[in-house]
Amino acid sequence: MERRFFVEKIGQQAILAGDEFSHAKNVLRLGVGDELVLFDGGGKEYTAVVAAIGKREMVCSVLGEKISDKEPKTQVRLLIGALKGDKTELVVQKATELGASSVGVFSSRYCAAYMNENKLARLQKVAVEAAKQCGRASVPQVEYFESFAKALASCADYQNKLFACEFAQKSEADLAAIAGSTALIVGSEGGFTREEAEEARAAGFALLTLGRRILRAETAAVALTAVAMFALGELR
Repeated sequence: MERRFFVEKIGQQAILAGDEFSHAKNVLRLGVGDELVLFDGGGKEYTAVVAAIGKREMVCSVLGEKISDKEPKTQVRLLIGALKGDKTELVVQKATELGASSVGVFSSRYCAAYMNENKLARLQKVAVEAAKQCGRASVPQVEYFESFAKALASCADYQNKLFACEFAQKSEADLAAIAGSTALIVGSEGGFTREEAEEARAAGFALLTLGRRILRAETAAVALTAVAMFALGELR
């Protein structure tokens, strides 16, 4: 199994520190001369070898680099209303695995959860860990929007804009026929107001139904991302 590590700066050498160092030394018990793969979130991965091990860091010599073949060809952005407990972490993890390019978390009228800097940092760490696990070399940027309007504005340049809405009677777009960059919006546990749905429409979003059953917010987010990725050819 490939041993992958995230490092923020990679040159001729790279330093594993903090959690990555602990995992490499104490869990995997890597030693001098062992090979590993590094990535910095920019889309490339680097083959390297452990050159030296200190008390708090591991020095790796970079042997080569290549562009990752695990990255999606199409930009997909998922926006999700802030969820209670660790449900937002679950959504970020699965969206990363499925190939989302970015994830935005927003507050809306019926959101009962809140965000702060520590929670946002935790979500970004979840994205890094998910990228490591699934073999990606890019890490989705996780952002927080304090208002629904700002979340909508962040999707201005996307070709497809899809808004999952529990009270939509029928879908206003054919999800199976989409092509090009795609923005997806799913609400929090409380869903959306009709005013927010109209606000999304005004921003160019098509309302979308996910079937006759009411899905949990985290289920809807993961399911919609997976279906969109399939329609775009990313899961074939």
